[in-house]
Amino acid sequence: MSQNTPPSPCHLRITGDVRQRVLSAAQLRAGGVSAAEVAARCRTGGPWQQPLPGVYVLHPGPPTGEERLRSALLYAGRPPASGRRGVPAQPGPDTEPEYGEAMVTGLAALALHGFAAAPPPASSDRIDVLVPRIRRLRSVRYVHLVRTSEPPRPEQVHGLPVAPVERALADAVAGLGDASAVCRLFTEAVRGGHCEPAAVVGELSRAGLLGRPHVVTAVDSLLAEGRALTEGRLYDMVRTYGLPEPLWNVDLRLPGGPHLGGVDAYWLEEAVAVVLDTRAPRHSRPDDARHQEDHDAQWSAYAAEREHLERLGITVVHLSPKKLRDAREQQAVVVRTALMAAADREPAAYVMILPR
Repeated sequence: MSQNTPPSPCHLRITGDVRQRVLSAAQLRAGGVSAAEVAARCRTGGPWQQPLPGVYVLHPGPPTGEERLRSALLYAGRPPASGRRGVPAQPGPDTEPEYGEAMVTGLAALALHGFAAAPPPASSDRIDVLVPRIRRLRSVRYVHLVRTSEPPRPEQVHGLPVAPVERALADAVAGLGDASAVCRLFTEAVRGGHCEPAAVVGELSRAGLLGRPHVVTAVDSLLAEGRALTEGRLYDMVRTYGLPEPLWNVDLRLPGGPHLGGVDAYWLEEAVAVVLDTRAPRHSRPDDARHQEDHDAQWSAYAAEREHLERLGITVVHLSPKKLRDAREQQAVVVRTALMAAADREPAAYVMILPR
């Protein structure tokens, strides 16, 4: 075959399914396309292109964002070819995922999750892909490999394996040095209901990012934003489901005695307190023994306050931000039940109530 001889006809062409427009070398071989034919079609001015090693886009125009994502996953996952000759392998319920254990993470994953503050994959010059630490691959062109010894369970977004929001946030933050950019992502994560601050702090701690000053500043804003949003949900729950109006954000103290702790809502006659579990996250480095001791001491003091209130006959109802977000009616039933049960209990000890 001379250099100017066009490649032989091939049934593979642009279709409406991106999985038929972006294929690996192994999938092309399974489709009956020889390496020589692939090389001929990828020449300058040819109908195909090779954006990454071993990955091909079956049209000459600029790859779309979805095609760039699929290319990155095919490069990082390197799925085995399967299926009958002439038909590229298709995923099925009984087959391995076509991208192996690779998943999109970082800013590209956040864009797929719907974050307005994350650039769309079509315009981004970097796509982060999470892979097991043992994979022997290198970052190449626009694909940046992020290695992990404990891959999270991916979520399926638009048919692609994507890291959970909290993990994607941590991987995105690892590559950002601008505190305002980090704050924008955190704010959108909380306000958009994508995840809870505690989950984000846990991932940041695991990644060892909490020692960076600009991250610490952003985390403080994240926790404040999360608390304000959770308090708003608590107010809405009380009023939407017709619960009696409590005293909001008060401190409890024994007359002439010690401080018993603060509560987010308190029903005086029923001696029922609601505590939002938003104080718990502690953003310290996991490898810092002193900070870990401080964290443990704070947890112990937190638990001791709750136990002291219970011994005084005050019912303490713990509500998590996630439960208030996802099961508000159920949480209203829990609080109502505690209020109704007050009539069957011994009167609680007298406590002073102070504004917090």
